[in-house]
Amino acid sequence: MMESWSPTIAGDAGPKYLAIVKALAEDIRAGRLTPGVRLPPQRALAKHLNVDLTTVTRAFNEARRTGLIDATTGRGSFVRGSAPSTVDARQTDPSGSVDFSMNMPPQPVAARLAERMEAGLARLAGSAGFRDRMQYQDSAGNMADRVAAGQWLGRRLGPLPIQRVLVGGGAQVVLFAVLSALLKPGDALCVPALTYPGLRMAAERRGARLIPVACDAEGLDPEAFLESCRSERPRALYLVPTLDNPTTATLPTTRRERIAEIARSHGVSIIEDDAYGALSHEGPSPIAAIAGDITWHIATLSKCVSPGLRIAYVAVPGTNEAVRLGAELRAINMMASPLTAGLASQWIADGELDAIVSAIRHENGLRQAVAREMLRGLDIQAHPCGHHLWLHLPQQWRRGEFGAHARQLGLCVVLSDAFAVGPAPEAIRVSLGAAPDAETLRYGLSLLATLLSHPPGAISTVV
Repeated sequence: MMESWSPTIAGDAGPKYLAIVKALAEDIRAGRLTPGVRLPPQRALAKHLNVDLTTVTRAFNEARRTGLIDATTGRGSFVRGSAPSTVDARQTDPSGSVDFSMNMPPQPVAARLAERMEAGLARLAGSAGFRDRMQYQDSAGNMADRVAAGQWLGRRLGPLPIQRVLVGGGAQVVLFAVLSALLKPGDALCVPALTYPGLRMAAERRGARLIPVACDAEGLDPEAFLESCRSERPRALYLVPTLDNPTTATLPTTRRERIAEIARSHGVSIIEDDAYGALSHEGPSPIAAIAGDITWHIATLSKCVSPGLRIAYVAVPGTNEAVRLGAELRAINMMASPLTAGLASQWIADGELDAIVSAIRHENGLRQAVAREMLRGLDIQAHPCGHHLWLHLPQQWRRGEFGAHARQLGLCVVLSDAFAVGPAPEAIRVSLGAAPDAETLRYGLSLLATLLSHPPGAISTVV
Protein backbone atom coordinates (compact mmCIF):
# COMPACT_ATOMS: atom_id res chain seq x y z
CA MET A 1 0.00 0.00 0.00
CA MET A 2 1.24 3.45 -0.93
CA GLU A 3 0.90 6.38 1.42
CA SER A 4 3.66 8.57 -0.02
CA TRP A 5 1.89 9.90 -3.12
CA SER A 6 3.10 13.45 -3.69
CA PRO A 7 1.64 15.21 -6.75
CA THR A 8 3.16 18.24 -8.40
CA ILE A 9 0.68 21.11 -8.62
CA ALA A 10 2.93 24.18 -8.69
CA GLY A 11 2.55 24.85 -12.42
CA ASP A 12 -1.23 24.60 -12.57
CA ALA A 13 -2.94 27.95 -13.04
CA GLY A 14 -6.33 26.90 -11.68
CA PRO A 15 -7.60 26.43 -8.12
CA LYS A 16 -5.30 24.24 -6.05
CA TYR A 17 -7.96 21.69 -5.12
CA LEU A 18 -8.69 21.08 -8.83
CA ALA A 19 -4.97 20.77 -9.51
CA ILE A 20 -4.79 17.96 -6.93
CA VAL A 21 -7.74 16.16 -8.57
CA LYS A 22 -6.18 16.58 -12.00
CA ALA A 23 -2.83 15.19 -10.77
CA LEU A 24 -4.61 12.26 -9.15
CA ALA A 25 -6.44 11.44 -12.39
CA GLU A 26 -3.26 11.68 -14.44
CA ASP A 27 -1.33 9.36 -12.08
CA ILE A 28 -4.17 6.82 -12.15
CA ARG A 29 -4.31 6.94 -15.94
CA ALA A 30 -0.52 6.56 -16.20
CA GLY A 31 -0.51 3.56 -13.87
CA ARG A 32 1.47 5.29 -11.14
CA LEU A 33 -1.55 4.78 -8.86
CA THR A 34 -3.36 1.44 -9.12
CA PRO A 35 -6.77 0.35 -7.81
CA GLY A 36 -6.76 -0.28 -4.07
CA VAL A 37 -3.77 1.94 -3.30
CA ARG A 38 -4.29 3.95 -0.12
CA LEU A 39 -3.63 7.66 -0.42
CA PRO A 40 -1.77 9.71 2.20
CA PRO A 41 -3.76 11.16 5.10
CA GLN A 42 -5.20 14.54 4.20
CA ARG A 43 -3.22 16.40 6.87
CA ALA A 44 0.06 14.88 5.68
CA LEU A 45 -0.67 15.73 2.06
CA ALA A 46 -1.65 19.29 2.99
CA LYS A 47 1.62 19.73 4.85
CA HIS A 48 3.65 18.28 1.98
CA LEU A 49 1.97 20.52 -0.62
CA ASN A 50 2.06 23.57 1.67
CA VAL A 51 -1.68 24.15 1.34
CA ASP A 52 -4.37 24.30 3.99
CA LEU A 53 -6.30 21.22 5.01
CA THR A 54 -9.59 22.46 3.53
CA THR A 55 -8.01 22.51 0.07
CA VAL A 56 -7.09 18.83 0.33
CA THR A 57 -10.48 17.96 1.85
CA ARG A 58 -12.20 19.65 -1.05
CA ALA A 59 -9.96 17.84 -3.55
CA PHE A 60 -10.65 14.43 -2.01
CA ASN A 61 -14.40 15.09 -1.94
CA GLU A 62 -14.31 16.08 -5.61
CA ALA A 63 -12.25 13.00 -6.46
CA ARG A 64 -14.75 10.80 -4.64
CA ARG A 65 -17.68 12.54 -6.36
CA THR A 66 -16.15 11.91 -9.79
CA GLY A 67 -15.41 8.26 -9.02
CA LEU A 68 -11.63 8.42 -8.72
CA ILE A 69 -11.41 7.28 -5.11
CA ASP A 70 -13.38 5.65 -2.32
CA ALA A 71 -13.23 6.82 1.28
CA THR A 72 -14.11 4.97 4.46
CA THR A 73 -14.21 6.66 7.85
CA GLY A 74 -11.40 5.28 10.00
CA ARG A 75 -9.65 3.50 7.13
CA GLY A 76 -8.68 6.26 4.72
CA SER A 77 -8.99 7.03 1.01
CA PHE A 78 -8.26 4.46 -1.70
CA VAL A 79 -7.86 4.61 -5.47
CA ARG A 80 -11.04 3.27 -6.98
CA GLY A 81 -9.99 2.36 -10.52
CA SER A 82 -8.80 3.62 -13.86
CA ALA A 83 -9.50 7.23 -14.77
CA PRO A 84 -11.26 8.17 -18.03
CA SER A 85 -8.81 9.50 -20.59
CA THR A 86 -10.56 12.89 -20.70
CA VAL A 87 -10.95 13.51 -16.99
CA ASP A 88 -10.90 17.20 -16.17
CA ALA A 89 -12.32 18.09 -12.76
CA ARG A 90 -13.24 21.57 -13.95
CA GLN A 91 -15.56 20.06 -16.54
CA THR A 92 -17.38 17.89 -14.02
CA ASP A 93 -17.86 20.74 -11.57
CA PRO A 94 -17.58 24.05 -13.45
CA SER A 95 -18.23 26.36 -10.51
CA GLY A 96 -16.96 24.17 -7.71
CA SER A 97 -19.64 25.70 -5.49
CA VAL A 98 -22.29 24.31 -3.16
CA ASP A 99 -25.31 26.51 -2.54
CA PHE A 100 -26.37 26.63 1.11
CA SER A 101 -27.92 30.07 0.66
CA MET A 102 -31.17 29.48 -1.24
CA ASN A 103 -33.85 28.26 1.15
CA MET A 104 -35.84 26.10 -1.22
CA PRO A 105 -37.29 22.63 -0.72
CA PRO A 106 -35.32 19.70 -2.10
CA GLN A 107 -36.70 17.96 -5.16
CA PRO A 108 -36.39 14.25 -4.35
CA VAL A 109 -37.04 11.61 -7.01
CA ALA A 110 -39.91 10.29 -4.88
CA ALA A 111 -41.79 13.57 -5.31
CA ARG A 112 -41.96 12.95 -9.09
CA LEU A 113 -42.44 16.67 -9.48
CA ALA A 114 -41.60 16.97 -13.20
CA GLU A 115 -43.75 13.96 -14.05
CA ARG A 116 -46.65 15.26 -11.99
CA MET A 117 -46.38 18.72 -13.51
CA GLU A 118 -46.37 17.37 -17.05
CA ALA A 119 -49.36 15.12 -16.42
CA GLY A 120 -51.22 17.78 -14.43
CA LEU A 121 -50.79 20.49 -17.05
CA ALA A 122 -51.88 18.09 -19.80
CA ARG A 123 -54.98 17.25 -17.79
CA LEU A 124 -55.63 20.93 -17.17
CA ALA A 125 -55.29 21.71 -20.88
CA GLY A 126 -57.90 19.09 -21.65
CA SER A 127 -60.40 20.30 -19.08
CA ALA A 128 -63.62 22.14 -19.88
CA GLY A 129 -62.50 25.29 -18.07
CA PHE A 130 -59.09 25.60 -19.71
CA ARG A 131 -60.17 28.38 -22.08
CA ASP A 132 -61.21 30.48 -19.08
CA ARG A 133 -57.80 29.95 -17.49
CA MET A 134 -56.20 31.60 -20.49
CA GLN A 135 -58.07 34.82 -19.67
CA TYR A 136 -57.66 37.43 -16.92
CA GLN A 137 -58.93 36.28 -13.54
CA ASP A 138 -60.23 37.95 -10.41
CA SER A 139 -57.26 39.35 -8.46
CA ALA A 140 -58.35 37.34 -5.42
CA GLY A 141 -58.33 34.14 -7.49
CA ASN A 142 -61.14 32.45 -9.36
CA MET A 143 -63.78 30.69 -7.30
CA ALA A 144 -62.56 27.14 -8.01
CA ASP A 145 -59.03 27.99 -6.85
CA ARG A 146 -60.30 29.80 -3.75
CA VAL A 147 -62.36 26.75 -2.83
CA ALA A 148 -59.26 24.55 -3.20
CA ALA A 149 -57.25 27.06 -1.15
CA GLY A 150 -59.91 26.95 1.55
CA GLN A 151 -59.66 23.16 1.65
CA TRP A 152 -55.88 23.29 1.96
CA LEU A 153 -55.89 25.98 4.65
CA GLY A 154 -58.85 24.46 6.45
CA ARG A 155 -56.84 21.39 7.41
CA ARG A 156 -54.88 23.53 9.85
CA LEU A 157 -57.18 26.51 10.44
CA GLY A 158 -60.56 24.82 10.54
CA PRO A 159 -63.51 25.64 8.26
CA LEU A 160 -63.14 28.97 6.43
CA PRO A 161 -65.79 31.04 4.63
CA ILE A 162 -64.70 31.36 1.02
CA GLN A 163 -65.04 35.15 1.32
CA ARG A 164 -62.01 35.17 3.63
CA VAL A 165 -59.73 33.17 1.32
CA LEU A 166 -57.60 34.61 -1.51
CA VAL A 167 -55.03 33.24 -3.96
CA GLY A 168 -51.84 35.25 -4.60
CA GLY A 169 -48.85 35.02 -6.90
CA GLY A 170 -46.37 33.92 -4.25
CA ALA A 171 -45.78 34.90 -0.63
CA GLN A 172 -43.59 37.91 -1.43
CA VAL A 173 -46.35 39.51 -3.49
CA VAL A 174 -48.88 38.76 -0.78
CA LEU A 175 -46.64 40.10 1.98
CA PHE A 176 -46.25 43.42 0.20
CA ALA A 177 -49.99 43.57 -0.45
CA VAL A 178 -50.80 42.86 3.21
CA LEU A 179 -48.37 45.53 4.40
CA SER A 180 -49.91 47.98 1.92
CA ALA A 181 -53.38 47.15 3.23
CA LEU A 182 -52.40 47.49 6.89
CA LEU A 183 -49.71 50.15 7.17
CA LYS A 184 -49.17 53.77 6.32
CA PRO A 185 -45.63 55.14 5.94
CA GLY A 186 -44.15 55.66 9.40
CA ASP A 187 -46.32 53.03 11.10
CA ALA A 188 -44.53 50.67 13.49
CA LEU A 189 -44.28 46.99 12.60
CA CYS A 190 -43.05 44.56 15.27
CA VAL A 191 -40.80 41.78 13.95
CA PRO A 192 -38.55 39.16 15.52
CA ALA A 193 -35.03 40.50 16.10
CA LEU A 194 -33.98 38.01 13.41
CA THR A 195 -36.52 38.11 10.63
CA TYR A 196 -37.13 37.07 7.02
CA PRO A 197 -35.20 39.37 4.62
CA GLY A 198 -38.09 39.48 2.15
CA LEU A 199 -40.32 40.99 4.82
CA ARG A 200 -37.63 43.56 5.64
CA MET A 201 -37.42 44.61 1.98
CA ALA A 202 -41.20 44.91 1.66
CA ALA A 203 -41.53 46.86 4.91
CA GLU A 204 -38.78 49.27 3.90
CA ARG A 205 -40.50 49.91 0.55
CA ARG A 206 -43.70 50.60 2.44
CA GLY A 207 -41.93 53.02 4.77
CA ALA A 208 -42.72 51.07 7.93
CA ARG A 209 -40.65 51.38 11.13
CA LEU A 210 -39.34 47.96 12.10
CA ILE A 211 -39.43 47.31 15.85
CA PRO A 212 -37.25 44.31 16.80
CA VAL A 213 -38.71 42.00 19.44
CA ALA A 214 -36.43 39.73 21.48
CA CYS A 215 -36.58 35.97 20.89
CA ASP A 216 -35.20 32.88 22.58
CA ALA A 217 -34.93 29.20 21.71
CA GLU A 218 -38.75 28.91 21.58
CA GLY A 219 -39.22 31.93 19.35
CA LEU A 220 -40.73 35.37 19.95
CA ASP A 221 -40.85 36.40 23.61
CA PRO A 222 -44.47 37.44 24.39
CA GLU A 223 -43.47 39.75 27.24
CA ALA A 224 -40.95 41.55 25.03
CA PHE A 225 -43.77 41.96 22.50
CA LEU A 226 -45.97 43.43 25.26
CA GLU A 227 -43.27 45.98 26.07
CA SER A 228 -43.05 46.97 22.42
CA CYS A 229 -46.82 47.38 22.26
CA ARG A 230 -46.72 49.72 25.24
CA SER A 231 -43.76 51.79 24.05
CA GLU A 232 -44.12 51.81 20.25
CA ARG A 233 -47.87 51.33 19.63
CA PRO A 234 -47.31 49.11 16.57
CA ARG A 235 -49.93 48.63 13.90
CA ALA A 236 -48.99 45.00 13.23
CA LEU A 237 -46.77 42.09 14.22
CA TYR A 238 -45.03 39.85 11.67
CA LEU A 239 -43.68 36.41 12.58
CA VAL A 240 -42.98 32.90 11.27
CA PRO A 241 -44.32 30.83 14.18
CA THR A 242 -43.48 27.37 12.77
CA LEU A 243 -39.94 26.45 11.65
CA ASP A 244 -38.88 30.07 11.87
CA ASN A 245 -36.66 31.51 9.17
CA PRO A 246 -33.79 31.69 10.09
CA THR A 247 -33.70 30.20 13.61
CA THR A 248 -35.95 27.11 13.02
CA ALA A 249 -37.77 27.82 16.33
CA THR A 250 -41.42 26.79 16.66
CA LEU A 251 -43.61 28.76 19.05
CA PRO A 252 -45.40 26.52 21.56
CA THR A 253 -49.16 26.83 21.86
CA THR A 254 -49.00 28.76 25.12
CA ARG A 255 -46.89 31.49 23.49
CA ARG A 256 -49.19 31.66 20.47
CA GLU A 257 -52.15 32.18 22.75
CA ARG A 258 -50.35 34.83 24.81
CA ILE A 259 -49.19 36.71 21.71
CA ALA A 260 -52.74 36.69 20.32
CA GLU A 261 -54.06 37.96 23.65
CA ILE A 262 -51.55 40.82 23.74
CA ALA A 263 -52.16 41.73 20.11
CA ARG A 264 -55.93 41.85 20.56
CA SER A 265 -55.75 43.96 23.70
CA HIS A 266 -53.51 46.53 21.95
CA GLY A 267 -55.29 46.60 18.60
CA VAL A 268 -52.40 44.96 16.74
CA SER A 269 -52.93 42.89 13.59
CA ILE A 270 -50.89 39.68 13.26
CA ILE A 271 -49.24 38.73 9.96
CA GLU A 272 -48.61 35.01 10.23
CA ASP A 273 -46.14 33.75 7.64
CA ASP A 274 -46.82 30.01 7.67
CA ALA A 275 -44.35 29.13 4.93
CA TYR A 276 -43.26 25.87 6.60
CA GLY A 277 -46.42 24.86 8.44
CA ALA A 278 -47.37 22.13 5.96
CA LEU A 279 -44.00 20.45 6.52
CA SER A 280 -44.42 20.27 10.29
CA HIS A 281 -47.73 18.40 10.18
CA GLU A 282 -47.74 17.60 13.91
CA GLY A 283 -46.88 21.11 15.10
CA PRO A 284 -49.07 23.50 17.09
CA SER A 285 -52.15 25.04 15.49
CA PRO A 286 -51.50 28.26 13.56
CA ILE A 287 -52.22 31.57 15.29
CA ALA A 288 -55.02 32.11 12.75
CA ALA A 289 -56.80 29.09 14.26
CA ILE A 290 -56.61 30.79 17.66
CA ALA A 291 -57.26 34.40 16.65
CA GLY A 292 -58.55 34.44 13.10
CA ASP A 293 -60.32 37.77 13.69
CA ILE A 294 -56.99 39.65 13.88
CA THR A 295 -54.66 37.40 11.84
CA TRP A 296 -53.62 37.61 8.21
CA HIS A 297 -52.42 34.06 7.50
CA ILE A 298 -50.14 33.41 4.50
CA ALA A 299 -49.31 29.85 3.36
CA THR A 300 -47.03 29.62 0.33
CA LEU A 301 -46.41 26.50 -1.73
CA SER A 302 -42.86 27.68 -2.49
CA LYS A 303 -41.36 26.15 0.66
CA CYS A 304 -43.28 22.87 0.73
CA VAL A 305 -43.56 22.09 -3.01
CA SER A 306 -41.64 24.37 -5.39
CA PRO A 307 -40.99 28.10 -5.81
CA GLY A 308 -41.76 27.62 -9.51
CA LEU A 309 -45.49 27.47 -8.78
CA ARG A 310 -45.58 31.06 -7.42
CA ILE A 311 -48.77 30.35 -5.49
CA ALA A 312 -49.68 31.45 -1.96
CA TYR A 313 -52.97 31.11 -0.10
CA VAL A 314 -54.23 33.77 2.30
CA ALA A 315 -56.85 33.72 5.04
CA VAL A 316 -57.83 37.22 6.20
CA PRO A 317 -59.86 38.31 9.25
CA GLY A 318 -63.05 39.22 7.38
CA THR A 319 -64.79 40.24 4.18
CA ASN A 320 -63.73 43.88 4.37
CA GLU A 321 -60.09 42.84 4.71
CA ALA A 322 -60.50 40.52 1.71
CA VAL A 323 -61.75 43.42 -0.43
CA ARG A 324 -58.81 45.59 0.66
CA LEU A 325 -56.26 42.87 0.01
CA GLY A 326 -57.80 42.03 -3.37
CA ALA A 327 -57.40 45.66 -4.43
CA GLU A 328 -53.75 45.68 -3.36
CA LEU A 329 -53.06 42.42 -5.20
CA ARG A 330 -54.63 43.88 -8.33
CA ALA A 331 -52.40 46.94 -8.16
CA ILE A 332 -49.22 44.96 -7.49
CA ASN A 333 -49.52 41.80 -9.57
CA MET A 334 -52.94 41.78 -11.27
CA MET A 335 -53.44 38.08 -10.55
CA ALA A 336 -51.72 34.81 -9.73
CA SER A 337 -50.91 32.60 -12.70
CA PRO A 338 -54.20 30.84 -13.56
CA LEU A 339 -52.27 27.84 -14.89
CA THR A 340 -50.17 27.12 -11.81
CA ALA A 341 -53.11 27.98 -9.56
CA GLY A 342 -55.21 25.45 -11.47
CA LEU A 343 -52.45 22.85 -11.25
CA ALA A 344 -52.25 23.32 -7.48
CA SER A 345 -56.04 23.05 -7.20
CA GLN A 346 -55.98 19.75 -9.10
CA TRP A 347 -53.23 18.43 -6.84
CA ILE A 348 -55.21 19.38 -3.73
CA ALA A 349 -58.33 17.63 -5.04
CA ASP A 350 -56.63 14.37 -6.03
CA GLY A 351 -54.14 14.12 -3.16
CA GLU A 352 -51.07 14.77 -5.30
CA LEU A 353 -50.09 17.83 -3.26
CA ASP A 354 -50.10 15.75 -0.07
CA ALA A 355 -47.88 13.16 -1.73
CA ILE A 356 -45.38 15.79 -2.90
CA VAL A 357 -45.23 17.45 0.53
CA SER A 358 -44.80 14.06 2.20
CA ALA A 359 -41.87 13.18 -0.10
CA ILE A 360 -40.20 16.52 0.56
CA ARG A 361 -40.75 16.19 4.31
CA HIS A 362 -39.13 12.75 4.22
CA GLU A 363 -36.18 14.06 2.19
CA ASN A 364 -35.76 16.94 4.64
CA GLY A 365 -35.50 14.41 7.45
CA LEU A 366 -32.77 12.52 5.61
CA ARG A 367 -30.84 15.71 4.90
CA GLN A 368 -31.13 16.91 8.48
CA ALA A 369 -29.72 13.55 9.61
CA VAL A 370 -26.74 14.05 7.28
CA ALA A 371 -26.25 17.55 8.68
CA ARG A 372 -26.32 16.26 12.27
CA GLU A 373 -23.68 13.69 11.37
CA MET A 374 -21.41 16.04 9.44
CA LEU A 375 -21.74 18.99 11.86
CA ARG A 376 -21.56 16.95 15.06
CA GLY A 377 -20.29 18.97 18.00
CA LEU A 378 -21.23 22.34 16.51
CA ASP A 379 -23.86 24.68 17.96
CA ILE A 380 -26.83 24.32 15.61
CA GLN A 381 -30.59 24.76 15.82
CA ALA A 382 -32.63 22.62 13.45
CA HIS A 383 -35.94 20.85 12.94
CA PRO A 384 -36.19 17.38 11.35
CA CYS A 385 -38.94 18.52 8.95
CA GLY A 386 -37.24 21.71 7.78
CA HIS A 387 -34.71 22.32 5.05
CA HIS A 388 -32.50 24.85 6.82
CA LEU A 389 -30.55 25.12 10.06
CA TRP A 390 -29.14 27.96 12.17
CA LEU A 391 -25.46 27.61 13.05
CA HIS A 392 -23.74 29.63 15.77
CA LEU A 393 -20.11 30.08 14.78
CA PRO A 394 -17.33 28.80 17.07
CA GLN A 395 -15.81 31.47 19.27
CA GLN A 396 -12.70 31.92 17.13
CA TRP A 397 -14.70 32.96 14.06
CA ARG A 398 -16.37 36.27 13.14
CA ARG A 399 -19.10 36.03 10.56
CA GLY A 400 -17.57 38.39 7.99
CA GLU A 401 -14.24 36.61 7.99
CA PHE A 402 -15.97 33.23 7.93
CA GLY A 403 -18.13 34.26 4.98
CA ALA A 404 -15.05 35.32 3.00
CA HIS A 405 -13.29 31.99 3.64
CA ALA A 406 -16.46 30.04 2.80
CA ARG A 407 -16.72 31.82 -0.55
CA GLN A 408 -13.12 30.90 -1.34
CA LEU A 409 -14.08 27.27 -0.79
CA GLY A 410 -17.12 27.62 -3.06
CA LEU A 411 -19.65 27.55 -0.20
CA CYS A 412 -22.59 29.95 -0.36
CA VAL A 413 -24.10 30.62 3.08
CA VAL A 414 -26.17 33.51 4.47
CA LEU A 415 -24.72 35.56 7.31
CA SER A 416 -26.90 36.70 10.20
CA ASP A 417 -26.70 40.30 8.96
CA ALA A 418 -29.32 39.48 6.31
CA PHE A 419 -31.87 38.77 9.06
CA ALA A 420 -30.88 41.07 11.91
CA VAL A 421 -33.01 44.07 12.84
CA GLY A 422 -30.33 45.55 15.09
CA PRO A 423 -27.09 43.88 16.25
CA ALA A 424 -26.30 40.67 14.37
CA PRO A 425 -25.10 37.54 16.21
CA GLU A 426 -22.13 35.49 15.04
CA ALA A 427 -24.21 32.97 13.14
CA ILE A 428 -25.13 31.76 9.65
CA ARG A 429 -28.13 30.09 8.04
CA VAL A 430 -27.37 26.87 6.19
CA SER A 431 -30.04 25.75 3.72
CA LEU A 432 -29.98 22.08 2.80
CA GLY A 433 -32.52 21.95 -0.03
CA ALA A 434 -30.64 23.39 -3.01
CA ALA A 435 -27.97 20.65 -3.09
CA PRO A 436 -29.06 18.35 -5.95
CA ASP A 437 -28.21 15.11 -4.15
CA ALA A 438 -26.91 13.59 -0.93
CA GLU A 439 -23.35 13.32 -2.24
CA THR A 440 -23.16 17.03 -3.02
CA LEU A 441 -24.70 17.80 0.37
CA ARG A 442 -22.09 15.69 2.18
CA TYR A 443 -19.32 17.25 0.13
CA GLY A 444 -20.40 20.77 1.02
CA LEU A 445 -21.06 20.02 4.68
CA SER A 446 -17.67 18.31 5.04
CA LEU A 447 -15.98 21.45 3.73
CA LEU A 448 -18.07 23.56 6.09
CA ALA A 449 -17.17 21.37 9.06
CA THR A 450 -13.48 21.40 8.18
CA LEU A 451 -13.46 25.17 7.88
CA LEU A 452 -15.26 25.59 11.20
CA SER A 453 -12.82 23.24 12.95
CA HIS A 454 -9.87 25.56 12.28
CA PRO A 455 -9.22 29.07 13.53
CA PRO A 456 -8.94 31.75 10.83
CA GLY A 457 -5.17 31.97 11.20
CA ALA A 458 -4.81 28.33 10.21
CA ILE A 459 -6.55 28.88 6.88
CA SER A 460 -4.56 30.37 4.04
CA THR A 461 -6.06 33.30 2.15
CA VAL A 462 -5.43 31.63 -1.21
CA VAL A 463 -7.23 28.32 -1.61
